[in-house]
Amino acid sequence: MTPADADAALEAMAGAPAILEGFADFRREVSVIAVRGLDGTVAVFDPGENEHSEGILRKTTVPCGPPDEAFEIAKRILTALDYVGVIGVELFETKDGALLVNEIAPRVHNTGHWTIEACAVDQFQQHIRAICGWPLGDPARHSDAVMVNLIGDEADNWAILPGAVHLYGKGEARPGRKMGHVTTTSPRSA
Repeated sequence: MTPADADAALEAMAGAPAILEGFADFRREVSVIAVRGLDGTVAVFDPGENEHSEGILRKTTVPCGPPDEAFEIAKRILTALDYVGVIGVELFETKDGALLVNEIAPRVHNTGHWTIEACAVDQFQQHIRAICGWPLGDPARHSDAVMVNLIGDEADNWAILPGAVHLYGKGEARPGRKMGHVTTTSPRSA
């Protein structure tokens, strides 16, 4: 499709709501896992840098050092939506350092699975705390982390992998299907 096709496409949609997306020339993708409690309190985990292959998340590395603006963007989204629970916010960091929201996932998110091993209170625990009205836990990480997804039949070799292995219990391994992940940790750097 080209910009010249927009009018015909909108007409074919017969007035249905639409969002026109443009291409973003970005340096990297970062994600922020944030949580908002029933009382409006917000906590944000350290951002991670994401690497993809064939359109599938392969690896998230924490810390990644994006601007503090990533925290503020996640907080504004949670507050504006009056959302309670965990949300994943994926952002493109452009070559000039600007952050563009790419995706909002209203749930615990694959890019935050590193929190299980690297934080005292992980994203799953935070979600339960939030929806039950309990105080949110401290999202600080005690370790650096690298989370690698196990795609398709890669999960068959989980026993030889270093780190904490999480298999998702899916019955059939298919190409492109996330079957689990492995997280390795190291002493906290920054």
